[in-house]
Amino acid sequence: MSAEDLEQYETEMELQLYREYRDIVGHFTFVVETERRFYLCNAVDVQVRNPEGDMYFEVRMSDAWVWDMYRPARFVKNVRVVTFKDVNVEELEKPELRLPENGEF
Repeated sequence: MSAEDLEQYETEMELQLYREYRDIVGHFTFVVETERRFYLCNAVDVQVRNPEGDMYFEVRMSDAWVWDMYRPARFVKNVRVVTFKDVNVEELEKPELRLPENGEF
């Protein structure tokens, strides 16, 4: 496999991953970003730990989806991540149910 073939394969995998993300993002409540991964999940708990002076973060998520194109199964029931870098957690806005403008259903 040439370098060009490998680059094309990775580009196709990234596009497939983006499409999967786009299709499922509405089913999740939180976006969690760690130093190594990006997650969608419906429950998240971040604990700051400080044993013996070295601070780290313990992140637990449930009902999660992992942004990783090399992972065959991206849906995970429970995830536990330990990281020494900061963790970013954002709550996704859920679009409000809107009635049609013309009043028809």
